[in-house]
Amino acid sequence: MSDSHDNGTAGHRERLRARFLKGGADAMPDYELLELTLFAAIPRRDTKPLAKALMARFGSFAEVIAAPRARLMDVPGVGETVANHLKIVEAAAQRLAKTQVMGRPALSSWSALLDYCTAAMARSDKEEFPVLFLDRKNVLIADEVQNKGTVDHAPVYPREVIKRALELSASCLILVHNHPSGDPTPSKADIAMTREIVTAANALGIAVHDHLVIGRAGHSSFKSLGLL
Repeated sequence: MSDSHDNGTAGHRERLRARFLKGGADAMPDYELLELTLFAAIPRRDTKPLAKALMARFGSFAEVIAAPRARLMDVPGVGETVANHLKIVEAAAQRLAKTQVMGRPALSSWSALLDYCTAAMARSDKEEFPVLFLDRKNVLIADEVQNKGTVDHAPVYPREVIKRALELSASCLILVHNHPSGDPTPSKADIAMTREIVTAANALGIAVHDHLVIGRAGHSSFKSLGLL
């Protein structure tokens, strides 16, 4: 019985791999891509039931790999090995997204920049406040989290942001933060803090191009909303 089951699992894996090689990820629904991903962490067991359980819990491939380790391990069948493997996949996705923006003009690769910010922050359960530092040609030279906070607040100090910009010889900034609630609408506190940073930056000849708020439901841009 186990031999026939093992042979059936092996055959299923080969068929999935063949479909991936022929059509790429676009040819597969999320749960099958997740099955493929789990092959390396679960060498000899059928991964379809676990992939479907993870999809039922989190909703999409992206949400699965971005889920906190503790929440992943709440799903029956997810142990340290599977959780570690999924977090490695997430780290690889974030690293790839970052390579699309580092060292390139940020304003001409705006969609890649948004993809990177979304991959890095949209699903975090804590509010984070990175600042993207750009040179005079608008090339991204550094991306640094200024602070991590609670579910709805990350304290940011304009003086520290400007001090770091001067240390990096940055000419421009793009402010970014996430809303763990999912709604990217700027709050009154977001607007007030942005004005403080803009005032401090302008006094030293540093431009603030935008402030992006990232959420699961999308993003908002202070510039597009007329708040900058």
